[in-house]
Amino acid sequence: MSHPADPAAHTEPASQSTVLTVRAVLFDMDGTLVDSTAIVEQVWLEFSQRYGLDFDEILRTSHGVQAGDTVRRYAPAGSDFEALTAELGQMERSRTDGVIALPGAEALLAALPDEAIALVTSADRILAEIRMQAAGLAMPSTAVTAESVTRGKPHPEGYLKAAALLGADPADVVVFEDAPAGIAAARAAGMRTVVVGKAAATHNAELEPGMWQIPDYSAVTVTAVKDDDGGHLLTLTL
Repeated sequence: MSHPADPAAHTEPASQSTVLTVRAVLFDMDGTLVDSTAIVEQVWLEFSQRYGLDFDEILRTSHGVQAGDTVRRYAPAGSDFEALTAELGQMERSRTDGVIALPGAEALLAALPDEAIALVTSADRILAEIRMQAAGLAMPSTAVTAESVTRGKPHPEGYLKAAALLGADPADVVVFEDAPAGIAAARAAGMRTVVVGKAAATHNAELEPGMWQIPDYSAVTVTAVKDDDGGHLLTLTL
């Protein structure tokens, strides 16, 4: 008989490590598993220069958001939004120089059971596969990409869909994210959230109960125990 995952985090006073017990782990991609900053900035710089737009403003609001949503927000009225989005997507797919995995990401993915993890990204499936491969990371069997949802981040649809696909209750899930839009989506889904990367990434999302922060995955460890029903109890130490 299986037992529900512990919904609370436990802190070990001696090491100050945070221990989370969950049934599923969901990962954002860009900025969370894969560092593709240079390419993303290059593509949006070219877009902003073409239309005389504020590059810094676009960069500030586009991280973690579907490209099509950003195009609709900033492209001049009357633009062919679908064509522009497709063009930007092709630019991103054709550029992989400098794409690398965050420290510890490869080892963590390898240590987690594939049937208990999912990728939830604002990138489309083709781009996600290209970037994961370029970074040397295995693509999880379960992936919720841009074309899998009707509402992108910060809406929780993607994270809720991934949890359902894995057969996990939102309360038994932890999300690894880096962008304000993704953090908001995970929190709206009722999931515990680990913010990956620099504190600047959370300038619009203060850490609150049910949220933690790590610079990368170098110190993250995991153990997995199989349940009687075939599921997994995952214990992550941050």
